[in-house]
Amino acid sequence: MAMRTMLTGAMLGVAFMASGPLAAQPSATTYIHAGRLLDQPGRDPRGPSTIIVRDGKIAEVRDGFATPEDGAKVVDLKNAFVLPGLIDMHVHISSDDNLLRSRLESSGRDVEDVFVIAQGNARRTLEAGFTTVRDLGGDGRTTTTLRDAINNGVIVGPTVIPAGTMISVTGGHGGVNGLNRTLTHAVAAERTNICDGPDGCASAVRAQISLGAEVIKFAATGGVRSNVAGGLGKQMSDAEMKSVVDTAHSFGRKVTAHAHGKEGIDAALRAGVDSIEHGSFIDDETVRLFKASNAALVPTAVAPIAALAQARRGDAPGPQLAKAEEAAAAHANSIARAVKGNVRILFGTDSGVAPHGDNAKEFALMVKAGMTPAQAIKAATIDNAAELDRPIGAILPGREADIIAVGGDPLADVTALETVDFVMRRGVVHKLGGKRQAFPPE
Repeated sequence: MAMRTMLTGAMLGVAFMASGPLAAQPSATTYIHAGRLLDQPGRDPRGPSTIIVRDGKIAEVRDGFATPEDGAKVVDLKNAFVLPGLIDMHVHISSDDNLLRSRLESSGRDVEDVFVIAQGNARRTLEAGFTTVRDLGGDGRTTTTLRDAINNGVIVGPTVIPAGTMISVTGGHGGVNGLNRTLTHAVAAERTNICDGPDGCASAVRAQISLGAEVIKFAATGGVRSNVAGGLGKQMSDAEMKSVVDTAHSFGRKVTAHAHGKEGIDAALRAGVDSIEHGSFIDDETVRLFKASNAALVPTAVAPIAALAQARRGDAPGPQLAKAEEAAAAHANSIARAVKGNVRILFGTDSGVAPHGDNAKEFALMVKAGMTPAQAIKAATIDNAAELDRPIGAILPGREADIIAVGGDPLADVTALETVDFVMRRGVVHKLGGKRQAFPPE
């Protein structure tokens, strides 16, 4: 089965790469007339402006509504608030966000089924205004094939930056849990992410990189969605964490750690991670460690709320309910403490746990934790772009033409970002007037 899955993914990838250049291409030149323009989040917005897009990139930004050149396409957003495409640093694009359905059907799904689910999730995410996502765990081949298909213009979706499969110790969050012995052996035989000891964890990192991982994620602590009553405390040893971080950094990859419990968060920060996902139990000592290392926190505030609702409905297996209750009870106060302590905050949702397409609901929770709307938007644009080292996150000459528009003013009411009317990714319009656009564009 492992060989068949690998060959299927490889053949899909070859097909997409071969057909990509013949697929959707951006219009050569587009003039966007913006009523208000937040070209550089963190600064004041501009008034009436014109964005000139050429060959998928921002060519120029002018004051006022410039007369378009001959042959240029015009997009009228004179009554809209225009800003850069949003970036989500924590999604699971191939995960079915209907947990009960996933539990019932997952044993019958193959790589082809997972790819179709991922494709639908990708389109929903893009149409919600998120033009770039960092995928932090799933089937590595599925995610990299999806990434290449989107980048080559064959299917619709955001730019995907994959982590492959999350590195985990045996029995940990990200290991093989809750299956009978036959299924456990079968699944474990295909896994390249499970490791024990520093050498094994170094090998697991290299395995994800060989499958195309552009960032590495590891489980420092237990997690809510693993079907094991192991709690949310530290699961990986200090030496194992250091091996993951050092190996990834030696390959030029940044490292992020799934971490709920304080001991695991602190250990991951001491090991040199670039960011922490979730951070449910943060105290003043943890804040000092964040500041000393300049690591970032990706709060994923919508995730514990969604996970708790699923567990209480009975959609999740029994061991998850106690963990969901524990994480949800502590998370909001921990994030507020991090914000007050001036920890570097990035925007991420854990969509796949929370529903795909509802990513923007994270903004209101960030504001509730003490951030201003301007700070939350900057986190999801310029700050995330800097962490990814990508030419996105601002509407400036030379950057990718990733642009969205909303009807309200998100600086006054950040929930305006929950209803996106216009989406352009790399110069291709995917949503206009709140409606899905034909793809490939006519």
